[in-house]
Amino acid sequence: MFTIDYKSGIPISEQICHSVIKLGAAGAFGETGQLPSVRWVARELGINPNTVQKAYSMLERDEVIHSLPGKGSFLVSGGALREKRSREALEKLHKALLEALECGAAPEDVTQAVQTALLEFQDAPQKEHKGGNA
Repeated sequence: MFTIDYKSGIPISEQICHSVIKLGAAGAFGETGQLPSVRWVARELGINPNTVQKAYSMLERDEVIHSLPGKGSFLVSGGALREKRSREALEKLHKALLEALECGAAPEDVTQAVQTALLEFQDAPQKEHKGGNA
């Protein structure tokens, strides 16, 4: 369920957060939106439960999930997840555009690349764009 890259340099707790957001936006947690327990995730990934708890706490702080004592952790809503993923994607785009310009790419080339990507998006079948899949 969760994908972790132990060599990426990204803290495991952050990777779990990204996985929850991506999976949640795709509807992987079913109708109830209930996340797997901290112990289950820790056992499944072979990591310390405190790392999973840290990720769940970060998600709760960011209002992606809410926890009910004795019941578990649940997604807040699909709309909130899509909004968060969209915000994160726009931040990545911003960084990528700045990096391209800093590397010497001409502003016209950057603009053209963005326009080309938008045209490709518009021409692609609509089913690829719905449901938060990326």
